[in-house]
Amino acid sequence: MLTAAGVAPAQQGVATGSVPAVRDQWTTFNGDSSGKRFSTLQQIHEKNIHSLTLNWAFQTHGPQMKGTPLMIDGVLYLTLPDHVWAVDAKTGAKIWEFVRPSEGNHIGNRGAAYYKGHLYIGTPDAHLVCIDAHTGKQVWDIEVADVKFGYYISLAPQIVKDMLLVGTSGDQADVPHAVHAYNWETGRQVWQTSSTPRATGAPGAETWPDTKTMLRGGGAMWMSGTYDPDLNLVYWGSANPHPVLAGPVRKGNNLFTDTILAMDADTGKLKWYFQANPHDTHDWDAVQTPVLFDAPYKGQQRKLLAQASGNGYYFLLDRETGEHLVTAPFVTQDWAKGIDDKGSPIPDPQHEPQPDGALTASAGFGGTDWMSPSYDPLTKLFYVTGREGYSFWYLALDENGLAADHQGGGSIALYSKYYTIAIDYETGKVKWRRESGEGFGFPGILTTAGNLLITGDLDGNVLGLNPVDGKVLWHKRLGATMNSSPMTYMVDGKQYLLTCVDGVVYAWTLPDK
Repeated sequence: MLTAAGVAPAQQGVATGSVPAVRDQWTTFNGDSSGKRFSTLQQIHEKNIHSLTLNWAFQTHGPQMKGTPLMIDGVLYLTLPDHVWAVDAKTGAKIWEFVRPSEGNHIGNRGAAYYKGHLYIGTPDAHLVCIDAHTGKQVWDIEVADVKFGYYISLAPQIVKDMLLVGTSGDQADVPHAVHAYNWETGRQVWQTSSTPRATGAPGAETWPDTKTMLRGGGAMWMSGTYDPDLNLVYWGSANPHPVLAGPVRKGNNLFTDTILAMDADTGKLKWYFQANPHDTHDWDAVQTPVLFDAPYKGQQRKLLAQASGNGYYFLLDRETGEHLVTAPFVTQDWAKGIDDKGSPIPDPQHEPQPDGALTASAGFGGTDWMSPSYDPLTKLFYVTGREGYSFWYLALDENGLAADHQGGGSIALYSKYYTIAIDYETGKVKWRRESGEGFGFPGILTTAGNLLITGDLDGNVLGLNPVDGKVLWHKRLGATMNSSPMTYMVDGKQYLLTCVDGVVYAWTLPDK
């Protein structure tokens, strides 16, 4: 709904009870519970963004930042694996640092969750840690899964009611994954929902060839979910089945991998599902953020869920019922030969991994990945960082036709080109796209009521684009790819735009008058 001034009202979809609303603040990984990554701030806008200046920078002296900071009550919370910083949001001065060395996979950390004066992070050794947000002191530490089996946690925990929701990551071994809900105060587990069936006869087990194969697992939860408090549903996307590339040994659709899951927030019970990528043999995943918004569809106001999935297709669903509405490609690819009656792409066997290899007109890591998309209710466009290219896929099975490891083959990414892509939410048609370089990177997207789209490219620039047509309004060359997602906030009447590049946080503002 728009006001008379044509500006969307402040976002009210905050899942926490301790922060009132997301307008000046950024209180969750996506800014609010919807996943839109749209800010109602408009002090920085299309007419003045060209005058942005660097206000401060914070050096972590660490690896690439892959998360999104939180900003609550004038304090920024930044994360890297094993590290959390509290930083003054006006000056960039460090307030405290929390360090917890751990074993496990240190590929990245997406961020923290905040609730009632506490911070929560997942760790490389698959623990969930509670920290006092004021002092940086640890409150409690619980094990979510056993790091010795290859589990770790890379996502930012999600706050839903009085619970913390986390999912396990790990793609280096045959292990099953799940979403876990914990009490915010005690760390006691409230519920757990698996992304693959765990027993013969369980729902979805009929889509696997046998129980032994099914128990090899998969379905990692790489990204935080979204939440509709009115429907009391949480929405998460799951990753690929195992063995990752060996389709012949796990014939069937392999539920509930590569699937958008709608779960009851109180119990974790599955309410409905949509499989974005049945029988995934390319590691496409469907973990990309399920973005929630209300808008007309064919003349009727609907509660919608949109996902630009890793397989290169855009999906639009009714988030109350799971009814499929739209399936449309947003990048060029040839791995699918059509769409089935449920709206899911149909894999083309010619492009599945073969013993002597198969060339596929798809980028090696899919049409998109974990870089955050954004939905702008003013332009009514859905934005995603997409990529096109070519890749080569092969099987490596033993003399019995079985996969000896969790992969069962390999792949070579031959070429990839990136684009910032604007999609008509209602039809799935691409309205515009802008080339953003060749190579490999993960720049996410932020949109604002200042008629701005903030992102990065693979040439080392951070960019301010016009969200209507993709024209460049502002750019700064920081010399490295932004492998995180920008965010914005306001303190004492000044709007800050935050971009994280390599291990440095850059805060941009308009010059003082």
